[in-house]
Amino acid sequence: MLTSIKDECAIVGIGQTEFSKSSGRSELQLALECVKAAIEDAGLALSDIDGMVTLTIDGSDEIAVARGLGISELKFFSRIPHGIGGAVSLVHQAVMAISTGMCKAVAGYRAMNGSSGMQFKPGIAGGPLSTDQIHWSWYTPYGLSSAAGWTAMFTQRYMHEYGASPESLAEIAITTRKHAANNPDALAYGKTIDADDYYSSPWIVEPLRLYDCCMEADGGCAFVITSAERAKDLPQRPALVRGVAQGAAYDQEVMTSFYRKDLTRMPEYDMVADQCYEQSGLGAGDLDAAILYDAFTSAVLFQLESFGFCGRGEAHDFVKGGTLGAGGKLPCNTNGGQLAEAHLQGINSINEAVRLIRGVSVNQPAGSDHVLVTSGMGVPPSAMILGKAV
Repeated sequence: MLTSIKDECAIVGIGQTEFSKSSGRSELQLALECVKAAIEDAGLALSDIDGMVTLTIDGSDEIAVARGLGISELKFFSRIPHGIGGAVSLVHQAVMAISTGMCKAVAGYRAMNGSSGMQFKPGIAGGPLSTDQIHWSWYTPYGLSSAAGWTAMFTQRYMHEYGASPESLAEIAITTRKHAANNPDALAYGKTIDADDYYSSPWIVEPLRLYDCCMEADGGCAFVITSAERAKDLPQRPALVRGVAQGAAYDQEVMTSFYRKDLTRMPEYDMVADQCYEQSGLGAGDLDAAILYDAFTSAVLFQLESFGFCGRGEAHDFVKGGTLGAGGKLPCNTNGGQLAEAHLQGINSINEAVRLIRGVSVNQPAGSDHVLVTSGMGVPPSAMILGKAV
């Protein structure tokens, strides 16, 4: 019988650097800054941290971060693949380590110069071929050579199958920008858009326009997790992990699962939704807000359906009329998300969810007892539900 992880662990500290188009410093420096800030926010000492997790694509090794900060010993270190899908998987790893007694406090982080340094490269880059690059080779000759192009395939099929109009994508883009405009940390701070701005923006890959795509950024985010029991003695309101999961579904590729019979849904989202709800004992109707991974506006549609906020093929209508606004039925991406705060590959979503639980978001909705957080689009994703301590 599996041991329940519900309410066993809590996020007790969050930290971040500024988000910018050019940080002017190394990714390691960014990692050191955000991890240090998260530890301080948690009210812990460097010596309290005995575990670290990050993504395989992060350029700053855990031992380098520990050495740079002066952390004496690490009993646990782990890395998660699949980039954008792995942000919440960092929490997944940390919770398992703490719940099993392998360590007592874990720092998770992602730091990147995603604007001034590393850029997403189309198609097959140089160097030895990976398994992902091999299957991408079937698509790149036909122009499917970027994340926007790959996502556009799923989006176009969804719109065709369910009669969705660009209005739903515009609604998501405009709402997200409105949230970011109130967020001093966001790249789009003070910069709202309206429908005319949206429809006059250039095509990136039809049906995706400029404002349907995320804002690449430099920066770093980190969090600290410890046991719920220990969290009671720390200064911040703990964000209890009620459920956390990751998943890869049948015939999964990385970003290009085009050989499946149905391109209008992503069964990997269904998997993590089922796990989160089973672990937490909650359902879609119990959630007060959602921080959904939104490298592209259409990613929100797939997730709303998989997590049961509406029926299959209904998300494009569900989002209209202010549903996702701070005062709407399901406040969503209250920080501006990847679309308008910064594309930190989803780890900034974790920090915003914690702020919602603490009640300190710049776009704080009336209630936030339970918050859903997701990561990933087209890759093996992850998700969790955070809750307030009773």
